[in-house]
Amino acid sequence: MSELRGALIGCGFFARNQMHAWEDLPGVRIVAVCDRDASRLQAMGEAFEVSTRYGDAEAMLREVRPDFVDIATTAPSHRALVELAASLGIPAICQKPFAPTMEDARVMVAACERAGVPLMVHENFRWQSPIRRLREILDEGTIGAPFFGRVSFRSAFDVYSGQPYLAEGERFIVEDLGIHALDIARFLLGDAKAITTRMARVNPLIRGEDVATMLLDHAAGLHSVVDCSYATRLEEELFPQTLVEIDGALGTIRLGPGYRLTVTDASGTRHEDLSPPLLAWASRPWHNIQESVLLIQRHWLETLRDGREPDTSGRDNLQTLALVEAAYRGARTGLPVAIADV
Repeated sequence: MSELRGALIGCGFFARNQMHAWEDLPGVRIVAVCDRDASRLQAMGEAFEVSTRYGDAEAMLREVRPDFVDIATTAPSHRALVELAASLGIPAICQKPFAPTMEDARVMVAACERAGVPLMVHENFRWQSPIRRLREILDEGTIGAPFFGRVSFRSAFDVYSGQPYLAEGERFIVEDLGIHALDIARFLLGDAKAITTRMARVNPLIRGEDVATMLLDHAAGLHSVVDCSYATRLEEELFPQTLVEIDGALGTIRLGPGYRLTVTDASGTRHEDLSPPLLAWASRPWHNIQESVLLIQRHWLETLRDGREPDTSGRDNLQTLALVEAAYRGARTGLPVAIADV
């Protein structure tokens, strides 16, 4: 297949990682960028030598007609942009969180399905190479059928300076970070049928919750705990590492600090160093997230060329988004929430 031509909408904080990843991938080129903020648009265009720049997304898509569009804006704008792409028959990647409401998300998925247009959500945490390795070990079957899991992200890293809007929303950690951890739990342990949630705000300078603990009842009959905090000061700051524990009938898996993997099964205990590579454009401690951006975008290109549905398609992401919505509902009521009721 000839080189794929992509366009980017949104030139903010995280989109630079996506642009760097597109540069690293063969057979693809970003031919146009768009942002309503002229200064951000110019900065992105100059940094990545993209001379075709727009302040209006519809004008860009109609005139450039890219092979796909990478929507790297915030959630309130996603529905209009995804529906626009679908109306023009342009495959779309949509940044997470996918949508501010389940109704919006379902409408977006339906619009793309009616148009026969591929839609992928940029849910990149499950594409971190250490998380992919955990999935491989589970598939090998050496620890047997899982009966318990834990996905944990606890930190006191200052995420507000680079993304000040995170401190301003009524929802914070579950919508911004917990959504990733919940998706990892789904990826490793299967879909959940119910969730019980407790939330708290520790930092008085923000509006939303910065601590959340969630108990998932998975459809396969096992349970997992997903816990997130941006108020946890540790001797060693682990940001942005996700720690994982999985107990199986025949053994255990532990992904610990420093990307240290421990697997204990019938043959004993073994260790692996799962430290992700430091890409040429990446920087510590963000490098594991930055590598996952490269891996998910490579997956997108492969699915476009093969004509198959992405692993984190819009349809798949409805399950992750439903967990987020159920978590907030359950935190208000104090009761378990069935995912089917969201």
